[in-house]
Amino acid sequence: MSEAGPRDAGTADLVILGGGSGGYACALRAAELGLSVVLIEKDKLGGTCLHRGCIPTKALLHAAEVADNARDGARFGVRSTFDGVDMAGVNSYKDGVVGRLYQGLQGLVGSRGITVVQGAGVLEGPGVVRVGDDRWTGRHVVLATGSYARSLPGLELDDRIVTSDAALSLDEVPQRVVVLGGGVIGVEFASVWRSFGAEVTVVEALPRLVPAEDEFCSTQLARAFRRRRITARTGVRFAKATRHGDAVTVSLESGEELEADLLLVAVGRGPNTTGHGFAEAGVAMTDGFVTIDERLRTGLDGVYAVGDITPGLQLAHRGFAHGIFVAEDVAGLDPAPVTDDGIPRVTYCDPEIASVGLTEDAARERYDEVHTFTYDLAGNGRSQILRTSGAVKLVQAGPAGPDGPVVGVHMVGSRIGELVGEAQLVYNWEALPRDVAPLIHAHPTQSEALGEAHLALAGKPLHTHS
Repeated sequence: MSEAGPRDAGTADLVILGGGSGGYACALRAAELGLSVVLIEKDKLGGTCLHRGCIPTKALLHAAEVADNARDGARFGVRSTFDGVDMAGVNSYKDGVVGRLYQGLQGLVGSRGITVVQGAGVLEGPGVVRVGDDRWTGRHVVLATGSYARSLPGLELDDRIVTSDAALSLDEVPQRVVVLGGGVIGVEFASVWRSFGAEVTVVEALPRLVPAEDEFCSTQLARAFRRRRITARTGVRFAKATRHGDAVTVSLESGEELEADLLLVAVGRGPNTTGHGFAEAGVAMTDGFVTIDERLRTGLDGVYAVGDITPGLQLAHRGFAHGIFVAEDVAGLDPAPVTDDGIPRVTYCDPEIASVGLTEDAARERYDEVHTFTYDLAGNGRSQILRTSGAVKLVQAGPAGPDGPVVGVHMVGSRIGELVGEAQLVYNWEALPRDVAPLIHAHPTQSEALGEAHLALAGKPLHTHS
């Protein structure tokens, strides 16, 4: 900073600190509503989701699906062979997807008259953010600095011990991989590398994979991973990792040692709140996360927080929803608060996991009476065509039958994430089985599985027993 101190660079209705999913969604909606916006970003617009998360990982997962299709063509009467993976080509495809979306986002933000400031912002107090020698003043400030890939104490990251950030740009497929963490990130990368031909072991300290999901989903995924020869070591804790040459020895507290060419540290993401002046400016914090009320207010006058820095689900579409909410709240539209239970969740491993609403355990804590129904995809024509196994599980509160609301939908199967749109409508519109049962689902589609499950709950099963 210069000796003269920071200079006043300008004012706006909204000063947004962070240009990721929550920040740019807030900026676009606010500009659409006629508000003046300053958007501060130290890296690239789009944040983690576009550059190091959702988009590049899903591009890798699609390349993995293509590899599986080439390998398994004979199952469908197609003569095809799998000759290996050209990681340079895979990365070129992935980077092309990211690049086109980034270019489109830059154009969209520019077309809305949003002032984009390049640099690291620091909150100095209500309405004031400093970027280098410039001080920006906003009627409201939105904190949207996102998250980072966590590691573990004592682990030194290098080219053989990596987080998901580095795992996105490998120049070769490792032969042996240990994935530390069986959550969303861990099982997605495990799925990619197995499809690419690697030997994969997932180590998860908790008793099951994807522990935040309904136990039904964990069981289904564990079975599928066994069929794919992905080893899952659950209920075991990591002790240390030792690098020797081009290999890594992973030691578990049980005394077992695993040899690998690559160790992926996938132990979750932390809130990127350090160094931005939040606590110093008076923002309340809990374990590094910004404390908020249901309207995303921090308690500091005029300061909101959105997305991954707030407690709850760390999902790009939650950030989008938060950003839109804040823009509309500032504009006086009085939007309804965003609740995590109603946000759809998808894990894009093979098979996919998709869910919305309460798990069975959470429902039993909240309601006196809970019933469940599971529809196996073996009875679904489209699933048979795709050669996928899996199921749809509905969690119903109140009395069994057509009038008990569906409070949770949990699905496992190939491409099943595409069904979560209807599932979240069922949950968020508080639909009853008798509301959904008359709706006609196109045949043959996997959406019929949702329809059949609701038919069964409504007491008129077609291809199942209620």
